[in-house]
Amino acid sequence: MHQPYRSHTLTRRGFLTRALALAGGAAASTLMMSCSAGNPFAASAARAQTPPAKPEGGPPGGPGGPGGPGGNETAALAEPFVGITANGAVQSGLFSIASIGVSTAPVRLAAESFLASLSDAQRAATTFAVDDAEWRKWSNIDSYMRQGVKLEDLSDAQRAATFDLMGAALSAKGLQLSRDIMRLNTTEGEVMNRLSGFNEWLYYVTVMGTPSDSEPWGFQIDGHHLVINYFILGDQVVMSSVFMGAEPPVATSGVYAGVSVLQAEQNKGLGLINAIPDGQRQQAIIQVSKTGNNNLAEAFKDNLVLDYAGLSAGDLAEGLQTQLLDLVNEYVSNMDDGHARVRMDEVRSHLAETCFAWIGETGPDAVFYYRVHSPVILIEFDHQGRGPAGMALGSPETPSRNHIHTVVRTPNGNDYGKDLLRQHYEQHPHT
Repeated sequence: MHQPYRSHTLTRRGFLTRALALAGGAAASTLMMSCSAGNPFAASAARAQTPPAKPEGGPPGGPGGPGGPGGNETAALAEPFVGITANGAVQSGLFSIASIGVSTAPVRLAAESFLASLSDAQRAATTFAVDDAEWRKWSNIDSYMRQGVKLEDLSDAQRAATFDLMGAALSAKGLQLSRDIMRLNTTEGEVMNRLSGFNEWLYYVTVMGTPSDSEPWGFQIDGHHLVINYFILGDQVVMSSVFMGAEPPVATSGVYAGVSVLQAEQNKGLGLINAIPDGQRQQAIIQVSKTGNNNLAEAFKDNLVLDYAGLSAGDLAEGLQTQLLDLVNEYVSNMDDGHARVRMDEVRSHLAETCFAWIGETGPDAVFYYRVHSPVILIEFDHQGRGPAGMALGSPETPSRNHIHTVVRTPNGNDYGKDLLRQHYEQHPHT
């Protein structure tokens, strides 16, 4: 019989011991948040554990250590998970185990069907303990050494089961976006004449824990320009960390000509900064010149320390607050509709503690970075420099609209649902 768990680097007891120690040290921490005045970006970047990511590409053991440029897997995983914080201390009391009345049964059933479609060897390769470090082993780098089963190696029926799982977990919009990102990886391969290294099937699936209506479990999709971490406990869902990107984001040639992604995220962000009155816009713009890549919360940045910066949403007029929430919803609505509504309620409850920051110009063809940052969500959008060697869509150093990275995180310890998992273990000790 298939064994649903395998012993890896971190046992449940080990996870709980570390989590309780971290939580105990920060339990009394209540963050007094304000969006920093002036230009705090340099300070934020300096406090980050690693600098802004460099253009992607290169071998897994290249600059930055395993995982590629901009992130060091070995160093990152050696640190106990804390989560993204504004000052190094986790803000407590933000997340709780509760029944929210949105069924996760469709995701469980789809996951069971996916696992049943696999051979014994495939199933063994793709299943991990729910508290395994596999959650944190993701990267956008195309050559990153991944675990699990690869879509390229699956039959048509097994691929269909994979997409059924994604479809149960995501909204129709989220599934379409994910599939289109995969398709644009083929476009990238066509542009570079490297379809063996860039195509729509080079994505891996892992399942953490055993699909259940009551016990914690989840799954991960991991590949170039698409990473989805999806944690489930009862009827609660945490969908983060999520990485979505594309180079190019719009296919003008090839088998997928006309496919387009991340344009709403781009255009709504630009629309928001230009709708903000001049005086407040200057507060939001923390750096006018955009000369490189600015995302800070990509792979192996689980313990990033990032100050709040930019303009406080609490200072915006009601209509602009609505516009900001619409921008956030563009990302959140990639989840299934019921859980997206719950997530947006969570975001709204912290709207007064939310900051909007911008780097770059604001003209109609501007190249820019923005982030939305609150105690419960961090969103980054970044126009990047050219990616892998041979990509013919711009210079390596100069960011352009031909290369987009986005990241969605849950700060203060709940990426990968880890704070909910910690609470679950406190309430239901596992041996």
